[in-house]
Amino acid sequence: MGSLDGRVAIITGAGRGIGREHALLFAAEGARVVVNDIDLEPAEEVCAEIRAAGGEATANADDVASWDGGARVVEAAVATFGDLHVLVNNAGFLRDRMLVNMSEDDWDDVVRIHLKGHFVPTRFAAAYWRERVKQGDEVKASVINTSSTSGLIGNPGQTNYGAAKAGIAAFTVILAQELSRYGVRVNGLAPAARTRLTEATPGLGDVVQPPADSATFDVWDPANVAPLAAYLATESAPETGRVYFVQGGQVRLFEGWTMTATIEQVGRWTVAELAEEMPKLQPGAR
Repeated sequence: MGSLDGRVAIITGAGRGIGREHALLFAAEGARVVVNDIDLEPAEEVCAEIRAAGGEATANADDVASWDGGARVVEAAVATFGDLHVLVNNAGFLRDRMLVNMSEDDWDDVVRIHLKGHFVPTRFAAAYWRERVKQGDEVKASVINTSSTSGLIGNPGQTNYGAAKAGIAAFTVILAQELSRYGVRVNGLAPAARTRLTEATPGLGDVVQPPADSATFDVWDPANVAPLAAYLATESAPETGRVYFVQGGQVRLFEGWTMTATIEQVGRWTVAELAEEMPKLQPGAR
């Protein structure tokens, strides 16, 4: 038996890269999968691969960053497989520019596909699960979002992408608090893997290539990310409101913005007083 037997999952951006590996492993673990990709051809190829291995999958080419598209992909899962248990938000692309060279479209397009592309399908999936609960059904659902170290740590040339990915991490934490009453867990991944996105990132393209020695573990293989997503998609996994870095065989828990050093006085600060005391808040200050 697979760890996802009986589960129905939507995976967005699943035609290639990390999303493809999610879809293949989810199906191998017994899930019935909606393989969503704005490019239908690779989505259908992934479905064909799943079916050849004995799994169940259907391709979907809706734009999940559009209101109607996000609704349709959820409807497709329920219409095709009779239910929905897991949503993996993975779709995305890059428009890397230094800020002074970034156009309005560079910003809007990246924020739309990443941040809105997480919000819209999640909104309709959450509405479906809420209605199930209202009808008296027990829901054990999971949302898995895709953040990035570009947003949680930072990377020059990616203010648009990083801002969207940081927003997705915040979206994850808040949504976990909102949806717990409906039996829905929400977690995020910040994966480091070889994809078209990382291969196109300046300074990273050469680093992510497979090792010359085939016997060496490929830490950049996108298939390394899928097991954590599959675990978080299981019915019994307890984690929620968490964001994890995953690369190769390493999984690390992120902690969000944390208040540390403090300066305080009774009453309002003056500018001169702050000029004197603010150095105490610098990293390494005593």
